[in-house]
Amino acid sequence: MTVPELTLGNGLRIPQLGFGVWQVPPDEVVTAVSTALDAGYRSIDTAAAYDNEEGVGEALRRSGLERGDVFVTTKLSNSDQGYDATLRAFDASLRRLGLDVLDLYLIHWPLPGRDQYVPTWKALERLYAEGRVRAIGVSNFQRPHLERVMEEGGITPMVNQIELHPLLTQEAMRAFDAEHGIVTEAWSPLGHGKLLNHPTITAIAEDHERTPAQVLLRWHLQLGNVVIPKSVTPERIRSNFQIFEFGLSGEEMDRISGLNTDSRFGPDPDEFDGV
Repeated sequence: MTVPELTLGNGLRIPQLGFGVWQVPPDEVVTAVSTALDAGYRSIDTAAAYDNEEGVGEALRRSGLERGDVFVTTKLSNSDQGYDATLRAFDASLRRLGLDVLDLYLIHWPLPGRDQYVPTWKALERLYAEGRVRAIGVSNFQRPHLERVMEEGGITPMVNQIELHPLLTQEAMRAFDAEHGIVTEAWSPLGHGKLLNHPTITAIAEDHERTPAQVLLRWHLQLGNVVIPKSVTPERIRSNFQIFEFGLSGEEMDRISGLNTDSRFGPDPDEFDGV
């Protein structure tokens, strides 16, 4: 099965379904990523803060896949924001991953109280200009953070990875991203698992003879999001990939989107100052 792709602002293509490794322990990540690659995933999302970049790199090497066949994303640790620190942190991430070039590098959080995300963004622009990363973007950025980066920087972020699920549909943020050619990527796409037993989701899943997770991931795809579900269970990893052989009706999409209550499970980006 070929995963559909979206086109970033610079023309680079990103798989719409990827595999996330947030909270996957270092001693489990090689097996989890290997299972995902074997199932057909061709995009892996990690971060320096996850402490598992080395394991992701090891799984990539073991896979036998060509480097150009797997889209690899990692993110800058909050403690490494700032121009020079970002450049050093990028080098360290590449070493841990065992890569020469990264596909996508993201600022993990804006941390507005520290006011370092603009010089940090300029460091990403340098890495991009030098050809060391094929695309650059941000994570957890709100509209004011994006507007400032676009005003003071030279490149519009190509991706904005945000918490997004049926309880937090982020309609205004997605519209802003789309208006500026920014691809929206959803983290916590299953709402921390809280939606897997929601009666609306389970009813739709039963109608399609699919799992609730498959229905939620299909909703994301049809909205036009990039989505990066995480699991360490081989059966769930493979099941989450089986979302391309069915579709949701407009009425079903509306029922799912109608669950929105603007509820976050993660921190508020306007208030979070990192750790």
